[in-house]
Amino acid sequence: MILNERKIKILEAIINDYIATAEPIGSRTIAKKYDLGISSATIRNEMSDLEELGFIIQPHTSSGRVPSDRGYRLYVDRLLHFRKLTQQETDFLRNTVAENINHIEYLMRQTAKALSVLTNYATVVSEPKPQEVKIKHVQVIPFDETSVIIVVVMDNKSVKNNVIKVERAPDFDILNQISNIVNQTLREFSLEQIISKEAYADFLNSPYGKLIDDVFISVIKTVRDEREMRVYTSGVNNILDFPEFSDIDKAKNVFKILEEKDMLIDILDDSNGFRGNLGDIKILIGNENSFEQLKDCSIIKTDYKYGDNSYGSIGIIGPTRMNYAQVIPVLNSIVNNINDVIKALSDGKG
Repeated sequence: MILNERKIKILEAIINDYIATAEPIGSRTIAKKYDLGISSATIRNEMSDLEELGFIIQPHTSSGRVPSDRGYRLYVDRLLHFRKLTQQETDFLRNTVAENINHIEYLMRQTAKALSVLTNYATVVSEPKPQEVKIKHVQVIPFDETSVIIVVVMDNKSVKNNVIKVERAPDFDILNQISNIVNQTLREFSLEQIISKEAYADFLNSPYGKLIDDVFISVIKTVRDEREMRVYTSGVNNILDFPEFSDIDKAKNVFKILEEKDMLIDILDDSNGFRGNLGDIKILIGNENSFEQLKDCSIIKTDYKYGDNSYGSIGIIGPTRMNYAQVIPVLNSIVNNINDVIKALSDGKG
């Protein structure tokens, strides 16, 4: 059976209508709403063929048709007409990146939030995992009478703050000396020597030995945390807005997987089976997904480059009838902004 131009136009009408309404559509409605130049009887016959080919399905015997996963796949691969972003949307995405680029953690959080705002779907963003995390500078500063703050600046522009409790906080001059000791030690010794305390053993018996030890322990924890890939989500509750997830058990399954960090990393991994011919944009539709909890969802993802060797990923998760024509331009826009700014910073132009 040949998938001719008429069948393709009918399939496109069914998909566009279902994306907009979430309601099955019949031949009469298609004939009235879409100027295809053919009768409802002809449309009905073509819909029967499309169903036989596996591009549409009939949820109930008395209802119209809805797209199948195979139908959506044909749609995104061959029929998609992208919506042009408004100037307001373009500026919003550009500003999201420009205002947060100097703090990678904030950038990832704000990227996830911006995408969920513009698309109304759930978003997942993984922070870049550098090949080698290095400490650029450590500063110990007073907080109050019984605590000090350890500020750790990483070479990936990440800044971490940890609070340490003390019996009595030293004055600023003493804390500055401790900062100098820590920074000098970090320059001269390996992380392994610092973990074993070999690198700063001579300072442990000094009046501020315990504080110095606590500072190094805090720094080591920061480095280890930085070596762990972080994942940020936003808009998870948007899932509840779609009738596909009015079944509370179905919604719980989606929420559960979006709360598991390891699962989120696996979801964004290319080994999950992403495919498509949209350049750097890749798509998983329904049963193409290896995660049972997301069989009623589509995932659109892309990767961004950080430095020379490290990548992070951005994913948007919604029902299989998600508005692909809207989501893909939004995703393309923000990842291009991230890539451009990071390239400028890497080239010393930022």
